[in-house]
Amino acid sequence: MTRQTDKTDKRGKTDKRAKTGGPAQGGAADAPKPKRMPGDPDRRGMVARMIRVDHAGEYGAVRIYEGQMAVLKGTESEPVIAHMAEQEERHLATFDELVADRRVRPTALLPLWHLAGFALGAGTALMGEKAAHACTVAVEEAIDEHYADQIARLEGEGEEALRQTFEEFRQEELEHHDTALEMGAEEAPGYELLKGAIKRGSRLAIWLSERV
Repeated sequence: MTRQTDKTDKRGKTDKRAKTGGPAQGGAADAPKPKRMPGDPDRRGMVARMIRVDHAGEYGAVRIYEGQMAVLKGTESEPVIAHMAEQEERHLATFDELVADRRVRPTALLPLWHLAGFALGAGTALMGEKAAHACTVAVEEAIDEHYADQIARLEGEGEEALRQTFEEFRQEELEHHDTALEMGAEEAPGYELLKGAIKRGSRLAIWLSERV
């Protein structure tokens, strides 16, 4: 699947979000760096939180796609979901290494995300292929916002390699978002309600995984 041509990204692919008002207009590089507030963790603590929550997020994403694949095997959506799952597995492998190399404590909620991720993927897939793709749109919009915020926070922190990793993964998550729209996500019954509920749940999972 490819995106429509409006704006060329760093991989030579295209991005229509600058015109359509989709997620992360202008890209993470254009976002002002958030100010560190009293009580915020120091740089090392901030980076540890980022790695912890991103590890949890990629773990959950793998489980979502595993749930979708369990239901949608043999359908038109199977190869599309399989491609997304392969990218998420690569993301997770990278964060597995970062957790070990940086000696970051993984979130204590991984057993919950193991169950909840699969249930979300399988549950939306049981509602139909378009509902499964609506789930992808919601999750990827939340992840896009999250990665964009992290990239802005790392500016000037001496973590350029990590920043580039986040941006690379963010671009792939946006590809998943656009592909899901092309597969008819917006035609799912109750699309706006479904998308809103899943996006709120994803934001809550992000908040909890940073801290627990």
